Amino acid sequence: MRISTGQMFQQSTKSILDKQSATNTILAQITSGKKVNTAGDDPVAAIGIDNLKQKNALVDQYSKNVDYATNHLSISESKIGSAETLISSMREQLLRGANGSLSPVERQMVADEMRASLEELVSIANSQDESGNYMFAGNKTNSQPFAFDINNEIVYSGDSGVRKSVVASGVAIPTNIPGDLAFMNSVNPIGDYGVNYLSPQQGDSAVSSAKITNQATHVSDTYTFNFTPNGTGVDLQVLNSGGGTVTTVTNFDATNPVSFNDIEVKLNGTPAAGDSFTMEPMETVSIFDSFSKALALLETPESTNSPQGKSKLAQLLNDIDSGQNQVSTARGIAGNNLKGLESISTNHSEEKIINSSTLSILEDLDYAEAMTEFEKQQLALNAVSSVFSKVGSLSLFDYI
Repeated sequence: MRISTGQMFQQSTKSILDKQSATNTILAQITSGKKVNTAGDDPVAAIGIDNLKQKNALVDQYSKNVDYATNHLSISESKIGSAETLISSMREQLLRGANGSLSPVERQMVADEMRASLEELVSIANSQDESGNYMFAGNKTNSQPFAFDINNEIVYSGDSGVRKSVVASGVAIPTNIPGDLAFMNSVNPIGDYGVNYLSPQQGDSAVSSAKITNQATHVSDTYTFNFTPNGTGVDLQVLNSGGGTVTTVTNFDATNPVSFNDIEVKLNGTPAAGDSFTMEPMETVSIFDSFSKALALLETPESTNSPQGKSKLAQLLNDIDSGQNQVSTARGIAGNNLKGLESISTNHSEEKIINSSTLSILEDLDYAEAMTEFEKQQLALNAVSSVFSKVGSLSLFDYI
């Protein structure tokens, strides 16, 4: 087979270019520290590298969401913890102010102290985050959630919205605690009705339970309980809001519950003739309302140690305890979510380590092996170049 001069030059040139390309590829790998710089270097590995980088990018985004949720929940949990501590202090203030040995001036001082604490509690409930959003307003983050109305009662202007952050595939964690959940909707400790004790009360009785027994047939209304003398004891007459008699109990005995219109009412203590109180539907109580009523009680010195005042005080303490339990529950929810975020964050860190380790196996360059290969390619390139130089300089005239 004859080899023409053109074929010889073409083959030699191709060998040089191939060796230069291989040398450049190794040099690019050494420069970047990666053995796969393009899909052409290793198509299979390139697909795996792209998938792992996408997974790591997704994990990074989830981690940012975890940090955001953790930051907001941590602040919320701290604020609710402060509120819980303040509520305990205010309960002690109420008990101190209700002490019969205090003078009116001393009792008013306690009331002033409690009022300042109540304003601080409202301030905590109106806390804002670093962006100026109200933390306990639900989804209405631009509006102040708690404020005093014209009757000096706290009203909630937020909603029950729970904002969530996606922190893992298919996992969304709440990042806020709505204000109504934390401060407004604590369970009525006596059941489904609230009680208003009327003056002048002489007996030491108080309602311990007022629960609906059949919601479907119960008649919701404001009921008045009147105790009247019968010579040997007292009779109980229950009236509806229209003044009609609902039920009458002769020789009332507080050990037996009173049932009417599918509601059961239990009292403790001994009512006196002339005592009276009203009940109206109330499924939940507010910690703010409880302390507002407590302030009103303390600022009415003549009522504090009266039978009526003592009955109110007992009810208020139960309402405050229920409100404090509600605040504690809200803090527990925040704590549980923080614990869940901590676990998820750990999982993301472990996943990132595994992905990065696999990515390193597929992508990272073995420098010792690469340098050896680079030297081999350089030697081969030099050899091919030397041969081409000698062969290219041959001429028939050298042999004539």
